Amino acid sequence: MPLDPVIQEIIKSLPPNDFETLTPEEFRTGNGDYSEGGGEDVGEIEDKNLLNADGQEMAIRIYRPEGVSDKAPVTVFFHGGGWVVGNINSHDGQCRGITNSSGVVIIAVDYRKAPEYPFPTPPEDCYSAVCQIVSKAEEFGIDPERLAVAGDSAGANLATVVCQIARDRNGPNIKHQMLFYGCFDIDPDRWPSHTENGEGYILDREMIRWFYRNYVGAEKFIEEPYASPLRSGDLSGLPPAQVITAEFDPLRDEGEAYAKALNEAGVETYYECIPSLPHAFLVFFEMVPAAREAMQAACTRLAASL
Repeated sequence: MPLDPVIQEIIKSLPPNDFETLTPEEFRTGNGDYSEGGGEDVGEIEDKNLLNADGQEMAIRIYRPEGVSDKAPVTVFFHGGGWVVGNINSHDGQCRGITNSSGVVIIAVDYRKAPEYPFPTPPEDCYSAVCQIVSKAEEFGIDPERLAVAGDSAGANLATVVCQIARDRNGPNIKHQMLFYGCFDIDPDRWPSHTENGEGYILDREMIRWFYRNYVGAEKFIEEPYASPLRSGDLSGLPPAQVITAEFDPLRDEGEAYAKALNEAGVETYYECIPSLPHAFLVFFEMVPAAREAMQAACTRLAASL
């Protein structure tokens, strides 16, 4: 299928970036650390603080669906942005949509980002957040036995890495992982879709390399499973997953490979590649019917898992 025409027009309007000279501060100001504004109404939104992996305050945002009761199921959401840009404001609209489509409490985490805090700080912050959310379940009105994680792009990487860490450190018990167009292998030269979709589809090859340089800095981390979860020698014992990719995404092939690897490791995994859409399609769910349908279907599976 051709690229969705609404998204095609949006892509034409995007300013170019020179990733040879672009600094993280410039990217954050011009592209990444913005507030979507507006968005769907949800039952309740509350901002709180937890502690990051070094014991400093870390913001979270709690989204409660209309009519949700105490002991509600909960999903901890990690935003995308290449581990460098984005925050709980940049993904506010997406979290509202996921909350309403799933009927599940969503808690978004403002983890620290590279290059100021490179790997392994972001996944350690995210794991710390999940542990604290479970320990504060009564305060937050959630059921710690019905816990999932979710994320988009780099956030999907962090979500599934949190599942690996939780398995390796004996908890918490995560029931489901919802992964949208994630990065699962920090090696841009390995996958054909990086070339096939490497230019003209929101996320391009030079941007990907820029994110990798800022996050891991050195190739030695390519084989580190908490950076490249597809490189893990053992994916068994992870929670059931849904891996959602997009036809025009450079990360498509590694997402498909990760879903296959999970299945081969005995992890119940649903995989779907959404036609006509590029990377980051959740941003457009209010404008593009195919994006909304993909989000709603994933949220239905999420709710059923909890």
